[in-house]
Amino acid sequence: MVAGEDDRARAAHPRQLALLRRAHVAFLALGMVSLVFGVAGGLARLSPLGIPATAVASHGALMVSAFFGTVISLERAAALGSKWAYAAPLAAGAGGLLLLAGAPAAAFACMTFAAAILLGASLRAFQRQRSSEMALLAAGALAWLVGNAAVLAALPAVPWWIAFFALTVGAERLELSRYAARPAWSRPVFHAIAAAVAVTPLEPRLLGLALVLLAAWLFAFDIARATVRQRGLARYVAVCLLAGYFWLAVGGVLIASSRYYDAALHAVFVGFVVSMVFGHAPVIVPALLRARFPYHWALYAPLVLLHGSLAVRWVDLRAGGWGNAVAIALFVAISAALAFTRASSVRPTPRAPVR
Repeated sequence: MVAGEDDRARAAHPRQLALLRRAHVAFLALGMVSLVFGVAGGLARLSPLGIPATAVASHGALMVSAFFGTVISLERAAALGSKWAYAAPLAAGAGGLLLLAGAPAAAFACMTFAAAILLGASLRAFQRQRSSEMALLAAGALAWLVGNAAVLAALPAVPWWIAFFALTVGAERLELSRYAARPAWSRPVFHAIAAAVAVTPLEPRLLGLALVLLAAWLFAFDIARATVRQRGLARYVAVCLLAGYFWLAVGGVLIASSRYYDAALHAVFVGFVVSMVFGHAPVIVPALLRARFPYHWALYAPLVLLHGSLAVRWVDLRAGGWGNAVAIALFVAISAALAFTRASSVRPTPRAPVR
């Protein structure tokens, strides 16, 4: 959405681009530490594992604020092209390490700082491109900031984290579906739904309803409904998105009912958020690592396993949880194989829009 660094990147010296790529790899590696221990911490709640107790206690925060926070803020910093914006992924990743070290107060102070920098980067992006999409990205960053600060104040944080993801993904999909044929009233309806998501995190029934309405809007008007009829990468991405919207709706219903708390959270954070990661990785990886991410049918294996095992959680929590973990690990392995083989290496390419 923001072309901030593109022109500078094209003119940069190849050595500078190589250094930038290494820096991005380092940031992603920092986030991966939180991902590994976050997943392991979740599994340790289902089966005995020899991992630090801090990983078990901080499972959700490691996944949401440390890992996803690092990746999202890194992508925003890369698209913005300002060095100060990289403080966000650094602080988010460092917060994950502090959680594992048993220093939660310092960890959430770091992650609150990361969210504040992400909010600043989002507002800077809005200055460059004044649009409702940019405003929604800033609103999502604000929700992440409120959620992280809430932990420090011993207040509920998870609803704000849900709003963070819902608004961030919603803003991106609104932008990418801008040229899709849809009724004139659909855009103001989206704005009303997004506003509801932003202001209802502390009212579970209203937040759940807003998430259901957001999922319904995305099902009805996202360009994925058209691209799912294509082949190759376009269809794969669309399948990831549509499957994610389904789980967002399920999570919204469960949140609104104030029942099945575990199922509600995993429907949103695994079914929706992780599916979005699977679908957008072919865009994010080339933008950050300056390498191709060629489509391969094997990408469907972790996707099918992810959603199948998430459904299994309803009848067998342990089997479903392990299936979720294996799906994530398999996706990381396949993605690394596709992105880092010599055959996929290419010269630097322009950055993808900020998300």
